[in-house]
Order: sequence, then structure tokens, then C-alpha cells
Amino acid sequence: ISFTSFLLVWVIMMIAMMFPSVAPTALMWIHSVSARPGKRDRILGISLFLTGYLCAWTMFGAIVYIALIGTGRLANDSPVVARWFGVAIFALAGIYQLTPLKRACLRHCRTPLGSLFHYASYKGRTRDMRVGIHHGIYCVGCCWGLMIVLVAVGAMNIPAMIALAGVIFIEKVWQYGVIVSRLVGVSLLVVATLVPFIPSLLPGLSVTQKTGM
Repeated sequence: ISFTSFLLVWVIMMIAMMFPSVAPTALMWIHSVSARPGKRDRILGISLFLTGYLCAWTMFGAIVYIALIGTGRLANDSPVVARWFGVAIFALAGIYQLTPLKRACLRHCRTPLGSLFHYASYKGRTRDMRVGIHHGIYCVGCCWGLMIVLVAVGAMNIPAMIALAGVIFIEKVWQYGVIVSRLVGVSLLVVATLVPFIPSLLPGLSVTQKTGM
């Protein structure tokens, strides 16, 4: 699959997976934009915010594409090495779930009101897009560990996507989301220990992968 085609599919995936969890911040920003005079200004402000948010995820998608191409070739050339790479993916994702950086990014995503006060200081014509990019970067920082699991299980693995979207939504919205985040981290570490003995846990790194997808 071409780079452009992948990014198009990736953006659609991010809309489906991330927008439910980003809704609280998006709605608060849209509410602030709705107070502006002029319908055109309101529509433009909302559009730029969402565009900026997706820009952050598109940049991360480019990195994921490179990883998928590389791991696809690795799976064909050296399945054993690919399996241990899968172990590393699950371990890294699990460890990151337990780090202070993950908690900081998650805290930002869970408290949209505090973010709104911060964004009020943004000025200029690019304000709305900058807000979207800024919030998107925090969202990437919160979720990239979970998203790299798709490299191991398959970027187009629909059940995995649904499960990850559910975890991300619970982390950001539910009152016990922080606890769930840590439990997911521990679970990923457990999966990492099982991968050497259960290769079927790595459908995305199987020798049948020809294009990295």
C-alpha cells in the first residue's frame, strides 16, 4: 500500500478511534468558538481545531507506516527476530503505561477545562489550529504506546482497533481511568512474556505479511 493511501486510511482510523475520547475537549472548544460573532468564524474555528488535531496524528501515522514496512520485511526475512521484536513492542507499550509521562499526558486529556484556560492565551489567525495541534500532541503522547501494539497485531486488525479505542475512551473519560491505564500496562507486560510461547499473539508480524500492512 502506498504512503498516501496508508495516511488516508490512518486518518479515518483516528477519527473513528480518537474522536469519542477527544469529544470533551472538542466540545468545550467548540462552545468557546460558538461565542464568536459570525457564522463563518465559528465554522472556520471548529474546522481548524479538528484539522490541527488530525495533523498531530497524521505525523505519528507517518512513523507507524515506516515501522510497518520495516517489520513486514523483518517478518519475512527473520521470523525469530520478528517475534522478539513483538515482545519488545508489548513490553514497551506496557512499561510506558506506568510512566510519569503517560500520567502527565493522560491528566491533560482528562481535564479539558484546565486546557481551555491555557488555550485562551493563544492569539492570532492560527490560534485554532495551534490549539488542535497542541491537544493532538498530548493525545499522541497519551496513546502512542497503545497504538504501536497495532504494529504487532496488524494495523487493519478491526477487533484490536475496537479494543484499543475502548481502552483509550475509558482512560480519558471514566473516573477510574488512571487505574485502568495501569492495569492495561501490567496486562501488556504479561502478554510480552507470553509472546515467545504463543506466536499467534503476533498476527501483524507473521510471515504472511507482505507489505507491512
